[in-house]
Amino acid sequence: MFPTPEQIKNYIAAGLECTHLEVEGDGQHFTAVIVSAAFAGKRPIQRHQIVYSVLGDRMREEIHALSMKTLTPEEYAA
Repeated sequence: MFPTPEQIKNYIAAGLECTHLEVEGDGQHFTAVIVSAAFAGKRPIQRHQIVYSVLGDRMREEIHALSMKTLTPEEYAA
């Protein structure tokens, strides 16, 4: 059984405080817009690593591909 976008959203929200979170996908390929103060001062690769650490083994076992736009609240507001 493939995960739903809502499940992926819940996985991320459970491990990362987000001010905005959108996830879309078809069960294997997902896109996400993730807005979190935790991204402040981090480079894009570091931001993605934060999300990957929150998802843990799900990235290998459930999620085939995840394309992310990771922003701070200030970046998102602009």
